[in-house]
Amino acid sequence: MLTKRVIPCLDIRDGRIVKGTSFANLRDAGDPVERAAAYEAQGADELVVLDVSATPDGREAALHTVEAIRRAISIPLTVGGGVRTIAHARALLEAGADKVGVNSAAVERPELITEIAQRMGAQCVVLAIDAARSASSWEVVTRSGTNRTGIDALEWACTGVAAGAGEILLTSFDEDGRGNGYDLQLIRAISGVVNVSIIASGGASTATHMVDGFEAGADAVLAASIFHDGVTSVGELKEQLRAAGVPVRMMEVEP
Repeated sequence: MLTKRVIPCLDIRDGRIVKGTSFANLRDAGDPVERAAAYEAQGADELVVLDVSATPDGREAALHTVEAIRRAISIPLTVGGGVRTIAHARALLEAGADKVGVNSAAVERPELITEIAQRMGAQCVVLAIDAARSASSWEVVTRSGTNRTGIDALEWACTGVAAGAGEILLTSFDEDGRGNGYDLQLIRAISGVVNVSIIASGGASTATHMVDGFEAGADAVLAASIFHDGVTSVGELKEQLRAAGVPVRMMEVEP
């Protein structure tokens, strides 16, 4: 049985970790390099770094931050934020990212997914979908939640995977930062129409929320606030997940 992944997320603005609610009211949450190293030491399976101001500010994710984080960790690293071209995707990979996340620019030009996948491999392309509840489904939102696209999230997931995305980072805009658990209906809906790994994001604050996410169809769970605020550690969370019957990779203990 494949192990399930636990992935801390670092939302970066101006070289610092920030966290808010539904992508707004951001507060400082620490140094990204120090946090990255700590989370790997605690047993994180991967790390996601998102430059949350890159797209709104019209710039690319800071390469020096990626380089500094890579020097501090050895686990897989996904980086997103303002990725609009193959050149930028390549620069992120050369700076130390293993995968690049695409969101707003891919919605505007889906060919970007195909271009990156063909040049660098589908395993390098993570389609980040920020979904907000609409009348009967979920709507894709972009530009850190400020732009309502009118695009159905399920249709966009299918389009993105067909274009070459190897994984989906699925964030509930409505639940982000609220601590009430993932949008399980959203996870079930998306996992029912695509055949790639899904990382559940937005709203988890307990191991139970993560168990629910896995049962709904997620292959990995992402969280930020509970780690940044010291509510729990990655290791403690994994112990709770294992006790609940979830197969997770545990840190090896020195004899």
